[in-house]
Amino acid sequence: MTVVVDISHRLGDFEVDACFESAGRLTALFGPSGSGKTTLINMIAGLIRPDKGRIEAGGRVLVDTDAGRFVPKHKRRIGMVFQDARLFPHMSVASNLRYGRWFTPTAERYADINAVVDLLGIGPLLDRRPAKLSGGEKQRVAIGRALLASPKLLLMDEPLASLDDARKAEILPYIERLRDETKIPIVYVSHSISEVARLASDVVVLAQGKVAACGPTGAIMQRLDLLPAEERGEGGAVLDTAVLRHDDVFGMTVLGSVAGEIRVPLLAVPVGAPVRIRIRARDVMIATEQPTGLSALNILPGTIVTIAPGEGPAVEIGIDCRGATVLARITEQSRQTLKLRLGREVYAVVKTVSFDRRI
Repeated sequence: MTVVVDISHRLGDFEVDACFESAGRLTALFGPSGSGKTTLINMIAGLIRPDKGRIEAGGRVLVDTDAGRFVPKHKRRIGMVFQDARLFPHMSVASNLRYGRWFTPTAERYADINAVVDLLGIGPLLDRRPAKLSGGEKQRVAIGRALLASPKLLLMDEPLASLDDARKAEILPYIERLRDETKIPIVYVSHSISEVARLASDVVVLAQGKVAACGPTGAIMQRLDLLPAEERGEGGAVLDTAVLRHDDVFGMTVLGSVAGEIRVPLLAVPVGAPVRIRIRARDVMIATEQPTGLSALNILPGTIVTIAPGEGPAVEIGIDCRGATVLARITEQSRQTLKLRLGREVYAVVKTVSFDRRI
């Protein structure tokens, strides 16, 4: 399903003027607080009526101000998950889940309650009330309730923002399963690079109410200039890999990628399992000759394809490693000392790999 947004709307002194199109499985609306992410998702949901513009989802026109069309929120067939779970405290988990079905005509229901319960791992929770649930459990139930409305589009407004790191780690795999095992497109609001890099197929970057960039996650994560200042250290390459083998002797897992083999600490996943990794630009050194005598295990040969100025004394070097671009952030002094230029063959020495299993 393709989501098309071309709207403008003013809220007091703040104006949202956004235009983008995405057919990704999970499209992330990314940007700092106050950039217009929640306002935009509320317009898609029908909670806010835009001053001007058009919104389409799967070819269905939800808003067209020129034609005077505005589909009410309860007729949009959109599921919504908020920062807080918003469960009914007097109902059990099972009753909260069934509530999601009540407003969907019987003929249009496709979601099976048993399949949703299994997908989200909430079977043991069905008889509990929300007060007896952890934060992560509440959010899983909220997602289940949204799914049981049989939506054509699922909107998630920073669903992990109120959770601590342990609860985030608990719920992320379920969002991955939701993305990979259902055919429901997701629009996901976040200001966290780690969440976006792990979950998103496409990213829309918002800044001061406007779209600064839109594209595949891997391409956007390499645009360090698009990231908030406090998050630029997290930017770099995002690679989709698969487990090739496990090295039980040294406690390592070998991943296969377009860029070459990459070794990471042992993962408890089977051979062939997909793993998305993130290589931060700050964690990549550049060598002009095959390095020897280093403790770094991941050394990827490649060719310099981009050189761009960074912040302060930094320069950002893009290295094409067999078709995958790895980004390195070094100083301008180092660039000149090594005589780095476009087209030069080099080695990307990866000090640290951040990885997340895609379940």
